[in-house]
Amino acid sequence: MDQTVAMHIANGIVDARVSAAFAIVSLVALGFCVMRGRLDLDDRLAPMAGLVAAFIFAVQMLNFQVLPGVSGHLLGGALAAVLVGPWVGALCVATVLIVQCLLFADGGLTALGLNIFNMALLGTAVGYLVAVAVLKLLPRVEVATFVASVVSVVVASQGFVLEYALGGTTRLDLGTVASAMAGVHLLIGIGEGLIAATTVATVAKVRPDLVYALRRTTRVTKAAEVPA
Repeated sequence: MDQTVAMHIANGIVDARVSAAFAIVSLVALGFCVMRGRLDLDDRLAPMAGLVAAFIFAVQMLNFQVLPGVSGHLLGGALAAVLVGPWVGALCVATVLIVQCLLFADGGLTALGLNIFNMALLGTAVGYLVAVAVLKLLPRVEVATFVASVVSVVVASQGFVLEYALGGTTRLDLGTVASAMAGVHLLIGIGEGLIAATTVATVAKVRPDLVYALRRTTRVTKAAEVPA
Protein backbone atom coordinates (compact mmCIF):
# COMPACT_ATOMS: atom_id res chain seq x y z
CA MET A 1 0.00 0.00 0.00
CA ASP A 2 1.35 3.42 -0.91
CA GLN A 3 2.38 5.23 2.26
CA THR A 4 0.89 8.49 0.98
CA VAL A 5 -2.60 6.98 1.11
CA ALA A 6 -2.23 4.34 3.82
CA MET A 7 -4.02 4.71 7.15
CA HIS A 8 -1.36 2.70 8.99
CA ILE A 9 1.43 5.24 9.36
CA ALA A 10 4.95 3.86 9.10
CA ASN A 11 7.96 4.91 11.17
CA GLY A 12 9.55 8.16 10.04
CA ILE A 13 6.61 9.64 8.13
CA VAL A 14 5.91 12.00 11.05
CA ASP A 15 8.77 13.29 13.21
CA ALA A 16 9.53 12.05 16.72
CA ARG A 17 8.27 15.19 18.48
CA VAL A 18 4.76 15.03 17.01
CA SER A 19 4.66 11.23 17.27
CA ALA A 20 5.49 11.42 20.99
CA ALA A 21 2.87 14.12 21.58
CA PHE A 22 0.12 12.06 19.96
CA ALA A 23 1.30 8.96 21.82
CA ILE A 24 0.69 10.80 25.10
CA VAL A 25 -2.70 12.09 23.93
CA SER A 26 -3.72 8.60 22.83
CA LEU A 27 -2.57 7.02 26.09
CA VAL A 28 -4.52 9.51 28.20
CA ALA A 29 -7.60 9.13 26.00
CA LEU A 30 -7.47 5.33 26.19
CA GLY A 31 -7.21 5.55 29.96
CA PHE A 32 -10.37 7.65 29.97
CA CYS A 33 -12.04 5.11 27.68
CA VAL A 34 -11.17 2.34 30.14
CA MET A 35 -12.83 4.25 33.00
CA ARG A 36 -15.96 5.05 31.00
CA GLY A 37 -16.09 1.66 29.32
CA ARG A 38 -16.20 -0.13 32.69
CA LEU A 39 -19.53 1.60 33.34
CA ASP A 40 -20.97 0.22 30.09
CA LEU A 41 -19.73 -3.35 30.39
CA ASP A 42 -22.38 -5.91 31.27
CA ASP A 43 -23.22 -9.50 30.39
CA ARG A 44 -24.23 -8.48 26.87
CA LEU A 45 -21.48 -6.00 26.05
CA ALA A 46 -18.43 -7.93 27.26
CA PRO A 47 -18.72 -10.90 24.87
CA MET A 48 -19.83 -8.59 22.04
CA ALA A 49 -16.69 -6.51 22.53
CA GLY A 50 -14.55 -9.60 22.04
CA LEU A 51 -16.43 -10.52 18.87
CA VAL A 52 -16.15 -6.98 17.52
CA ALA A 53 -12.40 -6.88 18.10
CA ALA A 54 -11.96 -10.25 16.40
CA PHE A 55 -14.12 -9.19 13.45
CA ILE A 56 -12.24 -5.91 12.98
CA PHE A 57 -8.91 -7.73 13.19
CA ALA A 58 -10.02 -10.16 10.49
CA VAL A 59 -11.40 -7.59 8.06
CA GLN A 60 -8.42 -5.25 8.49
CA MET A 61 -6.17 -8.06 7.30
CA LEU A 62 -8.07 -8.14 4.00
CA ASN A 63 -7.00 -5.43 1.57
CA PHE A 64 -9.18 -4.50 -1.39
CA GLN A 65 -8.28 -2.61 -4.55
CA VAL A 66 -9.41 1.02 -4.66
CA LEU A 67 -7.39 2.47 -7.52
CA PRO A 68 -4.53 1.10 -9.68
CA GLY A 69 -1.64 0.55 -7.28
CA VAL A 70 -3.68 1.61 -4.26
CA SER A 71 -5.45 -0.70 -1.82
CA GLY A 72 -7.22 -0.15 1.47
CA HIS A 73 -8.99 -1.94 4.29
CA LEU A 74 -11.78 -1.38 6.75
CA LEU A 75 -11.02 0.72 9.83
CA GLY A 76 -13.96 -0.50 11.91
CA GLY A 77 -14.43 2.54 14.14
CA ALA A 78 -18.05 3.22 13.24
CA LEU A 79 -18.95 -0.48 13.35
CA ALA A 80 -17.43 -0.81 16.82
CA ALA A 81 -19.10 2.37 18.07
CA VAL A 82 -22.55 1.31 16.89
CA LEU A 83 -22.30 -2.20 18.33
CA VAL A 84 -20.46 -1.64 21.63
CA GLY A 85 -20.38 2.12 22.13
CA PRO A 86 -17.66 4.76 21.71
CA TRP A 87 -15.63 3.94 24.82
CA VAL A 88 -15.41 0.17 24.46
CA GLY A 89 -15.33 0.54 20.68
CA ALA A 90 -12.21 2.69 20.84
CA LEU A 91 -10.55 0.09 23.06
CA CYS A 92 -11.45 -2.69 20.60
CA VAL A 93 -9.91 -0.86 17.65
CA ALA A 94 -6.85 0.17 19.69
CA THR A 95 -6.28 -3.44 20.74
CA VAL A 96 -6.38 -4.54 17.10
CA LEU A 97 -3.89 -1.82 16.11
CA ILE A 98 -1.48 -2.76 18.90
CA VAL A 99 -1.55 -6.45 17.94
CA GLN A 100 -1.08 -5.63 14.26
CA CYS A 101 1.86 -3.36 15.05
CA LEU A 102 3.67 -5.73 17.42
CA LEU A 103 3.01 -9.04 15.66
CA PHE A 104 2.66 -8.10 11.99
CA ALA A 105 4.63 -4.83 11.75
CA ASP A 106 1.53 -3.20 10.27
CA GLY A 107 2.19 0.42 11.18
CA GLY A 108 5.35 1.70 12.82
CA LEU A 109 5.99 1.30 16.53
CA THR A 110 6.90 4.97 16.89
CA ALA A 111 3.72 5.85 14.97
CA LEU A 112 1.44 3.69 17.13
CA GLY A 113 0.08 6.71 18.98
CA LEU A 114 -0.69 8.41 15.68
CA ASN A 115 -2.51 5.37 14.33
CA ILE A 116 -4.49 4.89 17.53
CA PHE A 117 -5.49 8.54 17.55
CA ASN A 118 -6.71 8.46 13.95
CA MET A 119 -8.44 5.10 13.75
CA ALA A 120 -9.35 4.11 17.32
CA LEU A 121 -10.14 7.50 18.85
CA LEU A 122 -11.05 9.94 16.09
CA GLY A 123 -12.72 7.39 13.82
CA THR A 124 -14.75 5.80 16.60
CA ALA A 125 -15.84 9.11 18.16
CA VAL A 126 -16.95 10.59 14.85
CA GLY A 127 -18.63 7.34 13.84
CA TYR A 128 -20.68 7.22 17.02
CA LEU A 129 -21.71 10.89 16.92
CA VAL A 130 -22.79 10.64 13.29
CA ALA A 131 -24.65 7.37 13.86
CA VAL A 132 -26.61 8.77 16.79
CA ALA A 133 -27.42 11.97 14.87
CA VAL A 134 -28.70 10.01 11.85
CA LEU A 135 -30.73 7.66 14.06
CA LYS A 136 -32.56 10.63 15.55
CA LEU A 137 -33.54 11.79 12.06
CA LEU A 138 -34.13 8.38 10.50
CA PRO A 139 -34.57 5.30 12.73
CA ARG A 140 -32.81 2.93 10.35
CA VAL A 141 -29.67 1.50 11.94
CA GLU A 142 -28.24 0.26 8.65
CA VAL A 143 -28.47 3.75 7.13
CA ALA A 144 -26.95 5.33 10.22
CA THR A 145 -24.10 2.82 10.20
CA PHE A 146 -23.38 3.38 6.50
CA VAL A 147 -23.28 7.17 6.81
CA ALA A 148 -21.22 6.97 10.01
CA SER A 149 -18.71 4.63 8.38
CA VAL A 150 -18.16 6.86 5.36
CA VAL A 151 -17.77 10.03 7.44
CA SER A 152 -15.57 8.42 10.10
CA VAL A 153 -13.14 6.94 7.56
CA VAL A 154 -12.72 10.26 5.74
CA VAL A 155 -12.28 12.20 9.00
CA ALA A 156 -9.77 9.65 10.29
CA SER A 157 -7.77 10.08 7.09
CA GLN A 158 -7.67 13.81 7.67
CA GLY A 159 -6.26 13.13 11.13
CA PHE A 160 -3.15 11.94 9.33
CA VAL A 161 -3.15 15.16 7.28
CA LEU A 162 -3.11 17.17 10.52
CA GLU A 163 -0.25 15.10 11.91
CA TYR A 164 1.67 15.40 8.64
CA ALA A 165 1.16 19.16 8.66
CA LEU A 166 2.58 19.35 12.19
CA GLY A 167 5.56 17.05 11.69
CA GLY A 168 5.78 15.52 8.23
CA THR A 169 9.31 14.48 7.30
CA THR A 170 8.90 14.46 3.50
CA ARG A 171 8.35 17.34 1.12
CA LEU A 172 4.91 16.51 -0.16
CA ASP A 173 2.43 19.29 -0.86
CA LEU A 174 -0.11 19.37 1.99
CA GLY A 175 -3.02 20.03 -0.34
CA THR A 176 -2.05 17.05 -2.46
CA VAL A 177 -1.82 14.82 0.61
CA ALA A 178 -5.20 16.01 1.92
CA SER A 179 -7.01 15.53 -1.39
CA ALA A 180 -5.42 12.12 -2.01
CA MET A 181 -6.29 10.89 1.46
CA ALA A 182 -9.86 12.21 1.28
CA GLY A 183 -10.54 10.89 -2.21
CA VAL A 184 -9.19 7.39 -1.68
CA HIS A 185 -10.68 6.99 1.77
CA LEU A 186 -14.08 8.17 0.56
CA LEU A 187 -14.10 5.08 -1.66
CA ILE A 188 -12.80 2.95 1.20
CA GLY A 189 -15.50 4.41 3.44
CA ILE A 190 -18.24 3.43 1.00
CA GLY A 191 -16.94 -0.14 0.95
CA GLU A 192 -16.67 -0.18 4.73
CA GLY A 193 -20.13 1.32 5.05
CA LEU A 194 -21.72 -1.45 3.02
CA ILE A 195 -20.03 -4.18 5.06
CA ALA A 196 -20.65 -2.48 8.41
CA ALA A 197 -24.28 -1.70 7.60
CA THR A 198 -24.94 -5.30 6.58
CA THR A 199 -23.27 -6.59 9.74
CA VAL A 200 -25.16 -4.28 12.10
CA ALA A 201 -28.49 -4.85 10.33
CA THR A 202 -28.04 -8.60 10.72
CA VAL A 203 -27.31 -8.29 14.44
CA ALA A 204 -30.18 -5.83 14.93
CA LYS A 205 -32.64 -8.15 13.19
CA VAL A 206 -31.80 -11.06 15.50
CA ARG A 207 -30.80 -9.32 18.73
CA PRO A 208 -31.48 -5.55 18.70
CA ASP A 209 -30.64 -5.45 22.40
CA LEU A 210 -27.00 -6.16 21.46
CA VAL A 211 -26.69 -2.98 19.37
CA TYR A 212 -25.41 -0.27 21.71
CA ALA A 213 -26.52 2.67 19.55
CA LEU A 214 -30.09 1.38 19.42
CA ARG A 215 -30.24 0.87 23.18
CA ARG A 216 -28.77 4.31 23.80
CA THR A 217 -31.10 6.05 21.36
CA THR A 218 -34.12 4.25 22.84
CA ARG A 219 -33.15 5.31 26.37
CA VAL A 220 -32.73 8.94 25.31
CA THR A 221 -36.08 8.91 23.46
CA LYS A 222 -37.96 7.41 26.41
CA ALA A 223 -36.37 9.91 28.79
CA ALA A 224 -37.47 12.78 26.58
CA GLU A 225 -41.05 11.47 26.55
CA VAL A 226 -41.34 11.41 30.35
CA PRO A 227 -43.40 14.49 31.43
CA ALA A 228 -41.71 16.88 33.82
